[in-house]
Amino acid sequence: MFAWGFRIGCLVGLLGLAGGPAAANDSQAAFGLGGLTLVRSADIRMDSEVLSISEERITVDYVFTNASSRDVDTLVAFPLPDVDNGIEVFTPDYVNELDFRTVIDGQPAALELVQIARFGGRDITARLQRLGVPPMPVGTFDAAINALDPATRQAMIAEGLIEEYGSDGKQTLWAAHWTTATSVTRRQVFPAGRSVSVSHSYKPFTGGSVGGRLEPDNRKTREFAEARTKYCIDDAFIQGFDRKRAAAAKTGSYHGETWISYVLTSGANWKGPIGQFRMIVDKGHPDALISFCATGVRKTGPTRFEVAYQNFVPRQDVHILIVKFHQDR
Repeated sequence: MFAWGFRIGCLVGLLGLAGGPAAANDSQAAFGLGGLTLVRSADIRMDSEVLSISEERITVDYVFTNASSRDVDTLVAFPLPDVDNGIEVFTPDYVNELDFRTVIDGQPAALELVQIARFGGRDITARLQRLGVPPMPVGTFDAAINALDPATRQAMIAEGLIEEYGSDGKQTLWAAHWTTATSVTRRQVFPAGRSVSVSHSYKPFTGGSVGGRLEPDNRKTREFAEARTKYCIDDAFIQGFDRKRAAAAKTGSYHGETWISYVLTSGANWKGPIGQFRMIVDKGHPDALISFCATGVRKTGPTRFEVAYQNFVPRQDVHILIVKFHQDR
């Protein structure tokens, strides 16, 4: 099985996303020891959230209300999926590929991408910055490692921070072994006693595979059992997959999985539950199969599925599996 994603075998992002990028609910934030941390808001409630998810785009529309008698000026963070870097890990370029946009009451908001590197339980972000090494090992990462003095580079190798894994013909290539945590942050004022509309939009980093764990021969494996739990795969989905697989075999077609994840639980950091929550998931093609964990799912179109809840407290993140059958490779 060929797989790609933030982690081999699963997507942490995404929803964000993908990764998918992963991405996540707005959550009030504060900078403390160790970097960006999420805190619970005692004043700001989330009146409504409409979450729309597809492979091409994720949009989130909120209405927040400041229930207090004073303006609240705070830092708000939108956490993206952590990346456990390594040789066989796809590393998302959040800076250049996420296309994250925020609009507040119709006006574009100024955003900052905050990235923190952790290794062995320690925050090593400042150390990397002093060395000119980016926390996310993309872009100039290989050049930055190659530019280090040999003693410093050897010390990082000995510590297990980096590992050489070949060359592209122009320079030595390196893998990082730290975890990179990323959040999109902004300063925002919530006026006393007023409601504010906030909209996010971004391109998810989806993960996926060609063939693999859904095949009948693989259904006693740990990977299949984990997939059944993570995506709430039921017998009807398996039966549908087997029918489509049998039909596809006659034409030499193959199937591929797409994984999208979204960090929903951070939405519980606001005052009280989410008043009105609605999620729309689009599988992209009428013949595709889709599975995700939710109750009260309604099919509202050839490719669209929706859920709606009142006074909603998110207790788990969203993980979506989409299976499509393709013609001969």
